[in-house]
Amino acid sequence: MLSEIKQDAQKRMEKAIQALKRDLATLRAGRATPSLLDKVTVEYYGSEMPLNQVANISAPEPRLLVIQPWDKSTLGDIERAILKSELGLTPNNDGNVIRISIPALTEDRRAELVKVVKKTGEESKVAIRNIRRDANDEVKKLEKNGDLSEDEARRGQEEIQKMTDRFIKETDRHVEAKESEIMEV
Repeated sequence: MLSEIKQDAQKRMEKAIQALKRDLATLRAGRATPSLLDKVTVEYYGSEMPLNQVANISAPEPRLLVIQPWDKSTLGDIERAILKSELGLTPNNDGNVIRISIPALTEDRRAELVKVVKKTGEESKVAIRNIRRDANDEVKKLEKNGDLSEDEARRGQEEIQKMTDRFIKETDRHVEAKESEIMEV
């Protein structure tokens, strides 16, 4: 019973880390990466579709993204979707592909992005701590019902705390890596 609680908590904490990685990947760090456009959706035949499902996105140069739609009639829709997104990118449409040059970040913009990275990291830590609280509540419930001894419950809570600390450190590591990537000129 206790091992199931710990496994569930670990899976949920791993998902929180994966969500953090996804969120950090969509933040612009001065370098062109196709994941920058992960949150952009395009209207395609009446429904909203993620950009990466209607076009091929590549980064042939460090400051250039090239979007090659599978259906050339969607070029205008893709261009509008990128302009509507809050990425601050300007697409150049040549009739076949869309090129987006990624401008160098200003010092102010870098500072803003670092704040966003820290906020995202903090949200991830809160999610991990909530998972810890839920797991500890389940352990206490088992102890109260008499399914676990007091020592087993305490040991279980200590193991859950160690797991939480490990995932918090991993969150910090990802946040620091993204901060250094953003501050890199």
